[in-house]
Order: sequence, then structure tokens, then C-alpha cells
Amino acid sequence: MAQAEKTKVIVGMSGGVDSSMAAALLLDQGYEVIGVTLQIWPSGGPETEKSCCSVSAIDDARLVAYLLGIPHYVLNFRSVFEEKVVAYFAESYFRGETPNPCLACNREIKFGELLRKARGLGAEYIATGHYARVQRDAGSGRFLLFKGVDGQKDQSYGLYGLGQEQLRHTLFPLGEYRKPQIREMAKARGLARVAAKPDSQEICFVPDNDYAEFLRRRAPEKVVPGLFVDREGRPLGKHRGIVRYTVGQRKGLGGTFGKPMFVLGFNPERNEVVLGEDAQVYTPVLWAEELNWIAWPEVREPVRVKAKIRYKAPPAPAWVIPEGSAVKVEFDRPQRAVTPGQAVVFYREDLVLGGGTIVSDPRGLRRRSI
Repeated sequence: MAQAEKTKVIVGMSGGVDSSMAAALLLDQGYEVIGVTLQIWPSGGPETEKSCCSVSAIDDARLVAYLLGIPHYVLNFRSVFEEKVVAYFAESYFRGETPNPCLACNREIKFGELLRKARGLGAEYIATGHYARVQRDAGSGRFLLFKGVDGQKDQSYGLYGLGQEQLRHTLFPLGEYRKPQIREMAKARGLARVAAKPDSQEICFVPDNDYAEFLRRRAPEKVVPGLFVDREGRPLGKHRGIVRYTVGQRKGLGGTFGKPMFVLGFNPERNEVVLGEDAQVYTPVLWAEELNWIAWPEVREPVRVKAKIRYKAPPAPAWVIPEGSAVKVEFDRPQRAVTPGQAVVFYREDLVLGGGTIVSDPRGLRRRSI
């Protein structure tokens, strides 16, 4: 990354090793670094070591900022976080989808509200500890998003929703590094407190990671028992609320069906969980909308890609076929547990072409019109 003399950058510091080293690396490169921690959890919210947004994160981030000799501030984003992340998360589940709140947080909060705040304060960039890379294409002038060098930690999947203005003003200092390197570098800088800190693994606003209980408390009238049914609508037993299940699930269904059964999808308007056999969990096609293209302004013709249907899924060869404001994705081989509400992200080697939200269950259980 090129040197920059006293260009102001605001670093989102969660109190973890990645964001701490993002600040340290930018400081080394000559930037004027300001650390901020976003206060997004409600009063009395989660307080666990593995939660990226726990109250204790403020103390860890403040300590790192002190050791680095940079200013640190806490910004109250509670209201906008509730509106754009928590409410979205809940309503998506109640529609029978399985949302990813981290994608919404990235798009709306970290690279939305925080970027607007940073630009208003005269900062040229914001930066985070994500493992991804941004490069400007000399030919088109577009800002392109690439996977991080560390394939085990690559976080480009969760960043596909960033637009050109966001990418233009975003730095990812860790994109060229591997996670073990970052931990060793943190130790060498005397940041022992965060160097060995575990990665956050929980939904930051859900205590104990029990999202079903969180949703039940939020809207008890929407988390009630209903029926398991087969694809023809025949009753198979009773469930404990559709938010307690996910597509592809077999264990924990709480019923005896005479043979292994798996969750195929949901009929939320009838409060039904649809079950079927393992072979029915696979599909060769999905539809997606709410698309964001990074490599090009738009796509009008079929495009050959590798598509990821969830963060940990391996990219699968597929064709992306435009259909109005949506796309149809046809895979070379059927994919397991394609899940409405999740993102499908399109790649060409390390380049993120774009992505969208899966809006239909290709086994016949449609969510929203396309």
C-alpha cells in the first residue's frame, strides 16, 4: 500500500486483534489514525468474550489506542443499528428467511453510517480489520474488491454489498496478511491483551447466541408452535416455532418420522416447516435480487462465475442469468441447503464480481416475487 502523509483515516476498533492491528499498520504507513468503537448494543446487552460488540470491547479498544498513541472515541449508533440491523434480522426470520445480520451491519453501519460520519469529520478513509483487498482498475477506473490473501480468513463474502463510493474511501490493511502473522505482529508490538483474543463468533446483539429466544422475546406472538408438513402439505407432526429451524437441518426436529427428514423450507403465512428427504435438500438453481455489482455497473448477458451461497461454502461453478431486476443462478452441480435470506456472492478467481440476496426456495417455496 502506498505511503500517505497525514491523510486522516478513522479505524473501526472492536477491541479485537484484527482491528487493533489495522490501526497499527496504518499508523506505520504515515496516516493520521483515529480509533472509534461503535456503541450499537442496547443497554444491558451482551457481555461475552467472543462478542465483537460487547461493552468490554470499549476497554480493550481504548487500551490499544493508548498504547498506539492515537485518539479514541465511542460513537452511539444504537438507534440506527436497531432500525437497520436488528429490525431487519427479526423481520427476515419472521418471513421464513435466514438473514445474515453481519452483512447488513457492514452495508448499513460500518460502511454506511460510519463512513458518512468520517467524511463529515474530514477523514478521507475509514478502515477495518477485514481480510479483503481493494484495488482500482486502471482501465475502467472502478474500485474492485478481492479476496484476502489468507484463504482461511477471507471476508470478501460479507463485503459484496459495498458500492463504488464506499470502496473508494475504505482501507483494508490486513488484506495482504495471514491471521497467524497478525497475531505475532500484535505480540511484537506489546498488544498482548488482544493478540491472543479469540475471534468473535456470535451475533453481537443476541445474548448467549440464542437467536430463537431473542426473537421469541421480541415478538412472542410470532414464535408459536405449528405443523411440520411434507411438500404436498400433509401434516407430519408439530414444531416449536419456525425461527427455531434452518434449511438443511436434521437434528433437533423433535419428532419421529420413520425415516431421516430434513428441513426444506417454510410456509410462514401458515406457520409451517416443510420437511423432506436428504435428496430434496439439493437444488441446481436459485433466484436472487437486491443485486450489487462491483466489477461492472450492470450485467445484461449470462455470466460464468463461481458462486458462494454462504460464508463457509466453497465457490461452485455456475451461470448467472439476468431476469429483470433479479438473476437466476444455474449451478453445474446441485447445491445443498440453498437458503432464502442468505447472500449469494459471485467470484472470478479472487475478484468479487458482485452478489445479491437469495429470495426464493428453489424447491418450490417462494419467498418474494421477482
